[in-house]
Amino acid sequence: MADLYDMIHPNASDTATVRSVFIIGPDKKVKLTLTYPPPPAACERDPPGPRLAAADRRLPGGHPANWQEGEDVIIVPAVSDEDAKTKFPKGFTALKPYLRTTPQPNL
Repeated sequence: MADLYDMIHPNASDTATVRSVFIIGPDKKVKLTLTYPPPPAACERDPPGPRLAAADRRLPGGHPANWQEGEDVIIVPAVSDEDAKTKFPKGFTALKPYLRTTPQPNL
């Protein structure tokens, strides 16, 4: 299927993950195709995240790509500001209404 619709990036392996988006118009014709090549290895998630989450159950949800030990972590939107005040005594920074960070909880 991927070969049929020309979804494989020319420089990618035949077994690489294919990420394509097709915009189909009301006339049932393809209007736009976006195909993303596999990311370089440097873009993959940093492995300490799962260990951090397992070590400290207060971890609020995750960390940015390329996160390093000791950097701030992200508070998920499901945690209210009131709950965040009690769960994270070091405080938090609201970068956007939906994006808040707090110092790494287990430090």
